[in-house]
Amino acid sequence: MMRVLVLVLLVVNVLFFTWSRGWLDFVTGVPAEGGREPQRVGAQQRPERIQPLAASAVAALAQHSCLELGPLEGDAALAAAQAALKSAGAEAQVRSSEQPGLWVIATIKLADPEFRARKEETYRRMRLNFEPLEGLPAEQPAFVLGKYPTQAEATAEAASLDRRGLKGLRVLTLKAPQSRHSLVIPQADGLLAARLKAAKDPALAAGFKACSAAPAASAASAAG
Repeated sequence: MMRVLVLVLLVVNVLFFTWSRGWLDFVTGVPAEGGREPQRVGAQQRPERIQPLAASAVAALAQHSCLELGPLEGDAALAAAQAALKSAGAEAQVRSSEQPGLWVIATIKLADPEFRARKEETYRRMRLNFEPLEGLPAEQPAFVLGKYPTQAEATAEAASLDRRGLKGLRVLTLKAPQSRHSLVIPQADGLLAARLKAAKDPALAAGFKACSAAPAASAASAAG
């Protein structure tokens, strides 16, 4: 009987020693360190380490101003800027306008100097205004006989000139119509304004400037 008791005590001691070392934590589910583990103590807040905001930071938070980012040319630039502002924790309103395009009536390429000189003489004789084509290197050298705000107007005038005997004229897009946007933050506090102005994100390269609060019509277009 005594031997059995000694054997039981020995087994109990071995189990307790094993558990106290944490070797049975995964089996028992009860950590040996209980609520005294260093991880829990380390995670506790320490009031002596909490620092109040500096007076300058408090003052900056109290200051609010309207900031406008732009102009942003095209929808892709708008989407990139919206994503950058969202990452910075800023919500903005969209202001948009449509920029008109520009179409020209141009001659064929006039690489030969003599041929180009004959064309110039023809246009002077017909009292047509003309100028060198610029902005489209792949189509130069050539002359422009007119500029128009819509492709339809340019096409109609090119047809009219064709009926007058001027052949080989082309309608070229000098500038495609494009949406121009800006993003407005009506009430940016001083800390946010400083952070945004110091940001190096290429999507914000258009820069921020002071603005007036966005009108009610634009308020419905909050940046996603």
